[in-house]
Amino acid sequence: MLTLWRDLVNQESGSADKEGIDKVQAKIKNFLENEGAVVRIVEYEQAGNLLIAEIGSDRTQSPVLFSGHVDTVFKNGTIEKRPFTIRDGKAYGPGALDMKGGVVAFLYAIKALNAAGFAERPIKVLLAGDEEIGHANSNAAEVFVKEAAGCIAAFNCETGFVDDAIVVGRKGVGRYDMEVRGVAAHVGNDPENGRSAIVEIAHKLLAIEKLTDWQAGTSFNVGVIEGGTVPNATPDYAKIKIDVRFADETAIPKFTKQLEDIAATTYVPGTTTTMTGGASFKPMQTTEGVKRLFNLVKEVYAENGFGTPNEKVVGGGADSAYTVIAGVPTVCAMGVKGGRNHSPEEYALVESVFERAKLLADCVLNLNRL
Repeated sequence: MLTLWRDLVNQESGSADKEGIDKVQAKIKNFLENEGAVVRIVEYEQAGNLLIAEIGSDRTQSPVLFSGHVDTVFKNGTIEKRPFTIRDGKAYGPGALDMKGGVVAFLYAIKALNAAGFAERPIKVLLAGDEEIGHANSNAAEVFVKEAAGCIAAFNCETGFVDDAIVVGRKGVGRYDMEVRGVAAHVGNDPENGRSAIVEIAHKLLAIEKLTDWQAGTSFNVGVIEGGTVPNATPDYAKIKIDVRFADETAIPKFTKQLEDIAATTYVPGTTTTMTGGASFKPMQTTEGVKRLFNLVKEVYAENGFGTPNEKVVGGGADSAYTVIAGVPTVCAMGVKGGRNHSPEEYALVESVFERAKLLADCVLNLNRL
């Protein structure tokens, strides 16, 4: 298990690195085929490929699904500085926690089920190659909904929490860009003819920040701003990147219209604004099926002496939203436990990869309780 974990982490697979992502998927394809799976690869030109696998398609009961992604947020070259390393019971390296450790856990849960002669129901796997960028250049979200349909349960092995929290709900995510074009001018010789794109974008930024509605569960964040060239020229270009988190899918038209209205409002005459983007993840709803599956996980946790997990709703988006949309009871954050994901200090608790593999296998063995 540790060797596979090391090999997956040491193969870089940042979301922009299609070649690296596809190599990781090829390693996993080989592993699953050795376990008797029929594996299909959905190929994309501008995104990492998506892997679909199934063991025992002729079994009569409803399939169980393991899902996740193999892309990371880290740039090429990171592995040279921070290769997979185990130190003081923690595993480090780009994507060790988010979420290559979770992939290893469910792959070995499958291996254990096979070794134990499990044959009650098909086992299915869905692994995206572009989750971290919200499937911007693929139809992976639609594939998840289609392929998950009919499954009895889905275990999304995203980043686990050190306090044993299991995610039963997630907010949706919207990503938007606003770009402003102004008029450049020399601020000493010709200041009156300049039209500042930065001043325009600053007005828009402040207007966007006022849109947050905590009661409705919709929040706005302008996380990136850029523009200008030198201090003695009126800036003729500026751009902001906006992140929106929302609890209810019906909020999408409302906040999109709010942003469009701000984009259409001109604060500095002579400037023009364009807006692009949209919702990249829908919310993961906490359905009755989700609650029942969490209760099963909680029971199996206790039976194995792993403690008592708590249910949690978080703001981060994930593909668990799409398995719920497909009508499948789903729990998320079933991967290895750790913290500081998406940062150079990202770590995973080594012991949790073994614990989670056992937990996942035992949950599958007890799905008839649902």
